[in-house]
Amino acid sequence: MKSINNGDQLLLVLEALSNPYRLKIIAILQKERKYVSLLARELGISRPLLYLHLQKLENAEIVKGHHEISKDGKAMKYYELIPFHVPLSEKFITDLAKTVSIKKRKE
Repeated sequence: MKSINNGDQLLLVLEALSNPYRLKIIAILQKERKYVSLLARELGISRPLLYLHLQKLENAEIVKGHHEISKDGKAMKYYELIPFHVPLSEKFITDLAKTVSIKKRKE
């Protein structure tokens, strides 16, 4: 993950971390990279649901995926963790709060 330079990036990371499955994905990938089918089995969830969680983590630049071809010619998508550090403190949040984009809701 690149360093967090603005409030929008901070919110993206915090949102990505705000789900128990995504925390479990991080814990698993911290040990070693995994291919999607194995990761889904370890978590006990479907691959489509896993892909939704992985997309959130990818958007926040916490994980990255890439395709590899197995010895038998099968395409496999592997994911690995991108090392990150989120230094949460009141000062950090206060400094980045100035850069948060607030979109007006339609009423």
